[in-house]
Amino acid sequence: MKKIILILLAVFPLLMFSQKKKTGNSKEIIEIKKFQTDLNKEYLDKKETPLRGDNYTNFKQHPFFPIDLKYRVTAKFVKNDNPQPFDLPTSSGKSKLYQEFGKATFSLDGKSYTLTIYQSLDLMKMEKYKDHLFLPFRDETNQKETYGGGKYMDLKIPKGNSIVLDFNQSYQPFCAYNAYDYNCPIVPEENKLPVEIRAGVMYDDIYHH
Repeated sequence: MKKIILILLAVFPLLMFSQKKKTGNSKEIIEIKKFQTDLNKEYLDKKETPLRGDNYTNFKQHPFFPIDLKYRVTAKFVKNDNPQPFDLPTSSGKSKLYQEFGKATFSLDGKSYTLTIYQSLDLMKMEKYKDHLFLPFRDETNQKETYGGGKYMDLKIPKGNSIVLDFNQSYQPFCAYNAYDYNCPIVPEENKLPVEIRAGVMYDDIYHH
């Protein structure tokens, strides 16, 4: 009996260490924390922030959902072999040219969902953004903990037939904070998820003026 207790006492700290390593300092967690820090820096930078007046003065940092790796999923990716340019409506009533780059299918809590991933025709022409992909989506947290118009995620062109979607790195469009100066793509109906995605930036409507 003593032997079993000693073995358990020896193993328990190892289990605790491996669990801590997995949740506290993993590459994924570090990546998400960097995303959060960078986003806060962007909104505190007068040259980059969408915030104006008191909203800028009062801004300290974004509210985020607790980091949850459940919302970091590896999706099956199917590229669209014949993408056609189309006008994606924006919040200002104008439109921007995009094309459907492909579809990502993933599982969350045992259910399967598919989202369409887009590519901006304007950004494709710029060297810095030529591999940039755009994922706008809506979910059941909109108009509650997150902005009613949905959220965005930035992605890069994947090499194979899978793509990582980390909803912990999803953010609100600039229009959520400043509807007058910005012109944000409206989330297409096909990217509305019938589930709560409790990850990424939360929304404090004091910024919505």
